[in-house]
Amino acid sequence: MPLPYENATAGQNALTEIERILQGFGCSKFGVMRDYDAGELLLQFEWRSRQISLRVSFEGYAAAWLREHLYSCRMKRTQDHHKERALKQSEIAAPSILRDWVKAQVTTIEVGLIPFDHVFMPYMLAHDGRPLVEHAVKLLPPPEREEDELAR
Repeated sequence: MPLPYENATAGQNALTEIERILQGFGCSKFGVMRDYDAGELLLQFEWRSRQISLRVSFEGYAAAWLREHLYSCRMKRTQDHHKERALKQSEIAAPSILRDWVKAQVTTIEVGLIPFDHVFMPYMLAHDGRPLVEHAVKLLPPPEREEDELAR
């Protein structure tokens, strides 16, 4: 089964579409940054004084692509080139995935299924500039380990 978005081609166009979706929703500020050192795409916007910061990992998608497309010495490229190809596809796929996710979230808000704060709260920035999810995770008990779940 092919990996979702492995044939995506939108890339920058998907980011432009996200901006259009968010503008139509009433967002007053919008910005995109690629952090190549961290392997992330950062999308920030503001809606009614709520600052939102979404980070997606290029490396996460690239790892999934590499699991789906295992390297073989029979390929006409080196293993490093194969990894480069995965990362390049990730840099194209990630904006498309994010576009579809943002569109779905905005739609759920617009039709009244879920309030804005419930959808985007994890990504809202606190006064210290960190997303609320980073603060909230500290309040939760640690997740159970997988081995504990299997033992039940």
